[in-house]
Amino acid sequence: MEIPKGHYIFGTVKVGERGQIIIPKEARDTFHIQPGDTLIVLGDEKYGLAVTKSDVLQEFAAKIFSDKESGK
Repeated sequence: MEIPKGHYIFGTVKVGERGQIIIPKEARDTFHIQPGDTLIVLGDEKYGLAVTKSDVLQEFAAKIFSDKESGK
């Protein structure tokens, strides 16, 4: 199976007793995740979970609101 450019499979993680996971180092390096960064966990009952840096979601929301105000 060929993975499209810009998409990644970083492996698996296990959920600890306290619900914690460890994000693989390659994923942290690729997405510039540093200790102390804030991440947002999104969920969809059909498609599952997604984790993203909060600043990425803020940029996305700003673009949506900007486009809406400009009539796009």
